[in-house]
Amino acid sequence: MLENLQVKQFMTGKNIAFTKEMNLQTAVEKLLASNLIGGPVVNESGHVVGWLSEQDCLAKIIEASYYSDHSALVEDVMSDSPLSIPSTLSIVDLAQKMIHEKPKMYPVLDEDNIYVGLITRKMVLGAMKTQL
Repeated sequence: MLENLQVKQFMTGKNIAFTKEMNLQTAVEKLLASNLIGGPVVNESGHVVGWLSEQDCLAKIIEASYYSDHSALVEDVMSDSPLSIPSTLSIVDLAQKMIHEKPKMYPVLDEDNIYVGLITRKMVLGAMKTQL
């Protein structure tokens, strides 16, 4: 049954994460190597405290090249109100959420609100296709 499928069954692991203190240039290299459109910013405890997207990086790089300032940190450009989802959320509920909200991917949290993985729209579509 589709309703019984949970996010944790289809998410990827923690294949990308950033810290607030990370140099933006390092973060961009990590983002490019991942082939993802963004990733969570986590603190020492593993809690998601922000989100860094390709769009955030582009804006800052344009500004940095104009002003010759290459000292930006992740915390200077990240969104500090990231959306996240619990690993136990049903795939159907997440699919409905993705229809009505903008994010194409979400950080996934365990019961202690610790970052445990990512799930994308493509993964949700794949999970739902398995049940067709």
